[in-house]
Amino acid sequence: MDKQLYYALGRKLTKEEIKELFIKFRDDNNKEIRDILIEEHLYIAEILSKKYTNRGIDYDDIFQVASIGLIYAIDRYDVDKGFEFSSFATPTIIGEIKKYFRDKGWTIRVPRRIQELSKKINDAKIQLAQELQRSPSVEDLATYLGVTNEEVLESMEASKVYSPQSLDIVYESGTEDKEINLADIIGKEDHMYEKIENNDFIRRTMVKLNEVEQRIIIERYYNKKTQVSIAEELDISQMTVSRIEKKVLEKLRKEAEKSLLE
Repeated sequence: MDKQLYYALGRKLTKEEIKELFIKFRDDNNKEIRDILIEEHLYIAEILSKKYTNRGIDYDDIFQVASIGLIYAIDRYDVDKGFEFSSFATPTIIGEIKKYFRDKGWTIRVPRRIQELSKKINDAKIQLAQELQRSPSVEDLATYLGVTNEEVLESMEASKVYSPQSLDIVYESGTEDKEINLADIIGKEDHMYEKIENNDFIRRTMVKLNEVEQRIIIERYYNKKTQVSIAEELDISQMTVSRIEKKVLEKLRKEAEKSLLE
């Protein structure tokens, strides 16, 4: 399929069509096919980029890095291994984004006095919030620290350059006499990201299980079968199915804990 035909179709390709393109790309490294594959999977880069917005770096920059990660994934993907491309691409893209954040650090040089004041402001916010039983204003912080309102505002703005903002940060609404959370402003996380991430985790973990373990987990949690019916199919006791299931769930729990620490 060439690019002209692809755009003439005006629709998303089917899984089989995409698989055929990956096979062709593997065989002849055709640039037009590569471009089509990139176009078809840009949505993954978009979803993962949104996950890392509001952390001090513009979305466009993050999306550009995610797109590069997507291209790396397309170049390295082995269609013969049987994994969904989205499951393979997700950790590659996330790795590129995290690397970019690590390398970026302070995006501009911030004077040391501003860095030090920023730390004092963060400490003062906690202290004053306990004393005042509300979120401290700029004036509260300035009075507490013995600096001007302008210095507090300057430091708070500068800190956005390098400090990811928490979704729990509370702001005072300019139009109403109430407080709002940042999470209320930027909306909810795209549920598709979690779906991609979970699928990737499950696929990576399943390959570490033997055939019987895989069968039991698939039948129990995908096909919703009872331990008794699985035992009959495998010609083993229900007790054995129960023991293997517990063993596998413990493996999954440990893998999940390990992935959270990475």
